[in-house]
Amino acid sequence: MRNTNTMLKFRRSTALLAALLAALLSPQAFAAPTMVTLYKNLQCTCCEAHAKYLDEQGFKVEVKPVPDLHSINKKAGVPDALEGCHTSFIDGYVVIGHVPVDAIRKLLAERPKIIGISIPEMPAKLPGMPGIRFKPVSIYEITADGSTSKIFMTVP
Repeated sequence: MRNTNTMLKFRRSTALLAALLAALLSPQAFAAPTMVTLYKNLQCTCCEAHAKYLDEQGFKVEVKPVPDLHSINKKAGVPDALEGCHTSFIDGYVVIGHVPVDAIRKLLAERPKIIGISIPEMPAKLPGMPGIRFKPVSIYEITADGSTSKIFMTVP
């Protein structure tokens, strides 16, 4: 009986160790971080805080201050109504403003046929933004047809 218990414990330990090693040695464990190129207005300071937030969430962020963010948005197909204080390019998508990482990960996982997502303006209490927010914030889809009203998701 004692031998049987020892063997069961050994098998469980071996199975747990094998599962742990499989997880650690999976391709995802060695995947390079997703690259983010974040363009920001020269005078804006909150963009650096958002870049730091993305970096802390496992993204590799390169910040590029530019004198004319509007022209970058135009080239990317971003309607004026969806422009924000910074524009990021992430794995083929445009991400405007202080978008939380959950929305970015949803975008990258689902890969919808849109240009990107946007939180226009600078709502309080989003990653990189101080203050208190009293209402949910909509994250809008940036679509090829220029629509500015399709909601990708809402941040409570």
